[in-house]
Amino acid sequence: MKHVTLPCGETVAALGQGTWRIGDDPARRREEIDCLRRGIDLGLTLIDTAEMYGDGLSEALVGEAIEGRRDEVFIVSKVYPHNASRRSMQASCDNSLKRLRVEAIDLYLLHWPGNVPLAETVEAFETLRRAGKIRHWGVSNLDTALMRELHDVPAGPAVQTDQVLYNLGRRGIEWDLLPWLHQRHIPVMAYSPLEEGRLLRHRGLVQFAKSHGMTPAQVAIAWLLARDGVIAIPKTGSRERLGDNALALEHPLTMGQVQELDALFPPPKGPVPLEMI
Repeated sequence: MKHVTLPCGETVAALGQGTWRIGDDPARRREEIDCLRRGIDLGLTLIDTAEMYGDGLSEALVGEAIEGRRDEVFIVSKVYPHNASRRSMQASCDNSLKRLRVEAIDLYLLHWPGNVPLAETVEAFETLRRAGKIRHWGVSNLDTALMRELHDVPAGPAVQTDQVLYNLGRRGIEWDLLPWLHQRHIPVMAYSPLEEGRLLRHRGLVQFAKSHGMTPAQVAIAWLLARDGVIAIPKTGSRERLGDNALALEHPLTMGQVQELDALFPPPKGPVPLEMI
């Protein structure tokens, strides 16, 4: 397993597990729990969730999946923007802790920018950190301008990651956000690395994967793993697809292969507004 170092000095798995829409269907609960546990076995020990996902159903499923294995995993969860205030964040965090069945969240993120001033959100994060309810905090879906604003508020430089949409087909962050983060050694957490499955049907990617003895999913994930300071969090509730994703670790891309992919999925030639799903 490749690892990425957070600004605090702690290392985490570069390939983790996302959980958006996991836990929504009770009929699939057992399979999804088994899938998360199998992912931990394979080294995908970073698990990302949020209070928004299924109104807490995802967090509850993760809590059941990690029972007895808390020391093996690095748990990331996210707070709604409207709950990211001094008044509301503590209650949101307490509810997430109960659903996850843990005493502390390893990394707690602002899910996307809202109306609460960033300085107040950081103050609320720091209060939770001092109370031992979270170990670290970060953000999600913040563009370069907002990251600069965040970095200028008191305790703002304690941010540990910016979780954003980033994959072969969504490379806009490479123009300004990614270099800004790299200069400060802040990793990117790349959500939707397979573009909700749409990338897997891209004709050029399918042909590239076939010619190099890989699957399209393995190529898309391996491309992210080849980049410094990037954590990929693909989501799946299927053990078969999980195994396919994990095999990307066994197919590191060569420089020539990366150049081939650049021709198929060109990097940005100018500023691109931050994209979200």
